[in-house]
Amino acid sequence: MNDLILEAHDLWEDFSEKQVLNNLNFKLKRGTFLSIVGENGVGKTTLIKIILGQLNPTKGTIEFFPNRKAVKIGYVPQFRNIGDEYPLSAKNFVSLNFNGYKLPWLSRHEKARLKQILQQTNLTKIENEPLGQTSGGEKQRAYLAQALINQPDLLILDESTASLDPIAKENLLELVKNLNQKTGVTVISVTHDIPLAKQFSDEFLLLKADGYETGPINDLNIYDYQGGQ
Repeated sequence: MNDLILEAHDLWEDFSEKQVLNNLNFKLKRGTFLSIVGENGVGKTTLIKIILGQLNPTKGTIEFFPNRKAVKIGYVPQFRNIGDEYPLSAKNFVSLNFNGYKLPWLSRHEKARLKQILQQTNLTKIENEPLGQTSGGEKQRAYLAQALINQPDLLILDESTASLDPIAKENLLELVKNLNQKTGVTVISVTHDIPLAKQFSDEFLLLKADGYETGPINDLNIYDYQGGQ
């Protein structure tokens, strides 16, 4: 059985006269926690859009195993500001991602899954509070829970800790790492925070203007990376 979840083959992406991906090749095994790092403008967001199917590469392919339709993807965006008046409770917000959302008529299975994911993401205590009244870290955990509700094979964190304070960042990634280890969900985390990447990741993909590097996270040399912290 193939232990890969995806593989990039000779991936190129050009925008007008700017090239952001240059003959990129990498493999991602199931259950791996991969951090994608690099300066702004080197193609991190572009790569995520290609993986999500939102953008077609100029050349090359992303191959999924056994196929694209068989790989469920959960996506956690960079922090989005939810105003103080946002009315949905944390529980109802998470439930929005059920296929064919139909609260309050969730099935018994869906109710059990919702309870489980609220516990796993430490949201039980605030599940009935309006999400607009919760902290930034709690809001981002709600986005994480929403992404996890349909039990994805691949979880993508797209700069998901960028707007959080240091404690909230670490708490969120501890949750993700725990789920990665317990459930086997594969994780791709786009980040500028190299110390956190080294703390929680198994592997890295460093995108650069003139190419890329990839390997075990312990091989990532912070002095080779010139991005912001």
